[in-house]
Amino acid sequence: MLPTSLTQPLRRLWTLESFAYSLRVFIALAGVMALCWYLDDMRKLIPLFLGIIASALAETDDTWQGRLQALLVTLVCFAVAAVSVELTFAHPAIFAVGLGVSSFGMTMLGAVGQRYATIATATLILAIYTMISLEQHGGVALGELWREPLLLVSGAAWYGAISVVWCALFSRHPLKLSLAHVFRELGVYLRLKSALFEPLRGMDIEQQRLALAQQNGRVVAALNQSKEMIFRRLEGQRGGRKLNRYLRLYFIAQDIHERASSSHYPYGALAEAFFHHDILFRAQRLLDQQGRACKSLSRALLLDRPFDHGPSAQALEDFNASLNNLHAQGRDEWRDLLGSLSALGDNLATLEDKLAGADNPDTRADHEDSSLFDRSPRGLRDVFERLQAHLSLASPVFRHALRLSVTLVVGYGLLHWIHPTQGYWILLTSVFVCRPNFGATRRFLRQRIQGTVLGLIAGWALITLFPTEPVQALIAVAAGVAFFATRAHHYTLATAAITLMVLCCFNQVGDGFGLIWPRLFDTLLGAAIAGLAVLVILPDWQGRGLHRQAATTLEASAAYLRAILDQYARGKRDDLAYRLARRNAHNADAALSTTLGNVLLEPGHFRKDADIGLRFLVHSHTLLSYLSALGAHRGTAGAAGDDNTAVTAAADDVAETLARVARQLAAGETVEPCQDTLTRHAGLLEASAAEETCDERRLLQSQLALISRQLVALSEAAGRLSTQASRE
Repeated sequence: MLPTSLTQPLRRLWTLESFAYSLRVFIALAGVMALCWYLDDMRKLIPLFLGIIASALAETDDTWQGRLQALLVTLVCFAVAAVSVELTFAHPAIFAVGLGVSSFGMTMLGAVGQRYATIATATLILAIYTMISLEQHGGVALGELWREPLLLVSGAAWYGAISVVWCALFSRHPLKLSLAHVFRELGVYLRLKSALFEPLRGMDIEQQRLALAQQNGRVVAALNQSKEMIFRRLEGQRGGRKLNRYLRLYFIAQDIHERASSSHYPYGALAEAFFHHDILFRAQRLLDQQGRACKSLSRALLLDRPFDHGPSAQALEDFNASLNNLHAQGRDEWRDLLGSLSALGDNLATLEDKLAGADNPDTRADHEDSSLFDRSPRGLRDVFERLQAHLSLASPVFRHALRLSVTLVVGYGLLHWIHPTQGYWILLTSVFVCRPNFGATRRFLRQRIQGTVLGLIAGWALITLFPTEPVQALIAVAAGVAFFATRAHHYTLATAAITLMVLCCFNQVGDGFGLIWPRLFDTLLGAAIAGLAVLVILPDWQGRGLHRQAATTLEASAAYLRAILDQYARGKRDDLAYRLARRNAHNADAALSTTLGNVLLEPGHFRKDADIGLRFLVHSHTLLSYLSALGAHRGTAGAAGDDNTAVTAAADDVAETLARVARQLAAGETVEPCQDTLTRHAGLLEASAAEETCDERRLLQSQLALISRQLVALSEAAGRLSTQASRE
């Protein structure tokens, strides 16, 4: 048994998402390095290393069977790409045509799915690695056409074998990390939400709402990742106790998300009415404690420890005591507000129950619908249909594919024109830097250049300080591991690490110092070509399509509202149709937040809509919060009230108005004013809520009134977006 002082750090390392990935890379690189030293043939080192890197870049989360199938496909693609480069390397015209066509085709595969996009990108990178390796050896020897492809594919197969074995041994570990990430992001969301209950007059609610909308995007991304990981493991394996436990935890996270994102009343009005009472402080503390409980649950999942949510349970008791004190005062002017606070209390009490159930998720009812929606292609016909749908200049995937292929062909022509030393690094830089939009390209361009400079300086210093080859070999392995440990979140450091690895590897077979200036020059040239391409070749300015993404958000919200109203009429059922409508609404909200983030990185002229878009995001996320509250309080069938046709008609009219604004915004048409109609509906619903004795019906009417009033501000923001779009 290892001492506790040693096991604790190891357990914490094991909980890091990049640790297992980096450890696999370390085993692969160290094994190849040891083999080359044993055989005394360091010339094989570079292609073997490059094959390992390409295979690691092609890796996607899967079961060991799925990973094995993906590996076989990847190795075939790698072999075809490497041999094609070998056969056409000496024929520049044919090579240029093949480079352009293949890069376009492989980029278009991104329209089929993320797994296809990952393998295709890695194949393109391996093709360029083949060019680099061939250039290092001075071209293709007729009797050794097999040499470079065999070494590259062997390196890829070696890492792939390690990955398959790892998946077989630790198939549940990535899923545990993913679910822990979900609850960690939910914890951040809840604590941000608690700030809205700060009992301050004149607080900047819009800024708080904006931060909440941006965090909601992170929660949605984490939920989507977990769903895909669970779905891949459920295929052919339904019924496993451990896997079903993770599935139930995922559904608990979804329920918590719906309740956490709910809003029951404008926060400014609550602060004004209860400024001298402690109810808002109690609500703030309860949400904060529940956020901390989510973070604690995340740690418990990672470390396999018991989960204790005691502090949040005490905070709920304190909130209920404060709420009961307000009810006991019986003040008429508080009646509507107290109804909303009571709904808030019920919502947070249910959220607390969900947190308590997370400690033993197996108690979740087995009869509930636990199906998940499969977004992956179903056969070749589906693949072709997805590709055909993107064969248009309006498709961002098509534009990026065309832009990248032109970038690589221009880079290839330029390196033949000026004949730079190690010129194929130009193409590699362009592949890593050229992104689908300007904002991402600018960010990666800057980080790539900074990382390259940092890596070259570090490489020069380390090669000088440690001239012996064994030490440099160890540095190369460590740098390769550092690249994969940092590439997801710290691209500058990752670029520095891979640059250092390249210098140390090349110094094993030649002069690493002679690579410093060519590497810097080629990086600058490749980055410049990619940056220019994004500016002039079918530029995909996110600001110009902002109104369409906003319309998609409204369409998804309208579908979510209709799904909620159907549940109020038929009774609560957490079936796939309802969960899909809810998830689509949150996905659209997250996509709008991401689009606005990209707009803010664009040149000044193209981000003139950013302020309008940010205001729209605040309003649309507020609308989603009101919808979430409706969804969170679904109950028995008939809650909509069959005898109240006026309320039902108003609800249908609100949903139709939301859909109509979405259609007008998508088409860039003038958004028709609907303030009078919506205000009338809001008044009708508020009057009905004031006379209603059934809590569930009163909540439905109150929330629909809030939605109606929110739609007034939302339609005005949509009108400004549409007007701005029509001027361009």
